[in-house]
Amino acid sequence: MMQRSNPTLNGGASTTAGSIFFDKREVSMNHVNLIGRISTKPRFYEHPSGRRVAQFTLVTQETYIDENEKSRVKKYWHRVAAWGRWVKVLEEFGDVNLQVALEGKLITRFYFRDGVKQFISEVEVNDLVVMS
Repeated sequence: MMQRSNPTLNGGASTTAGSIFFDKREVSMNHVNLIGRISTKPRFYEHPSGRRVAQFTLVTQETYIDENEKSRVKKYWHRVAAWGRWVKVLEEFGDVNLQVALEGKLITRFYFRDGVKQFISEVEVNDLVVMS
């Protein structure tokens, strides 16, 4: 017989003999890992709060075999925002074609252009490694 534990004690998990079950209503994750090349020169801004941000586009690619057994490459472009110490790293090293690995989360924000609300999704950097 499965016994449910108090969700406040272990983050919503319940246990039985050797198994862990999570309450689907409480499990969520926003985590992005990318390795790619900077495809646009980073732009640096000062936010109204006084914090600085670096924005750039990262291109990643994957190779696959098509229906004719030919190798193909598909590219993806990701908007990226980096805050804090990563701004200094990107000021010093950030250039087009630099390979980086980054870890972060996907965020969506909005702004108004000509009175129309515009939405942007981008990766907000938590960690960044310069690879080449």
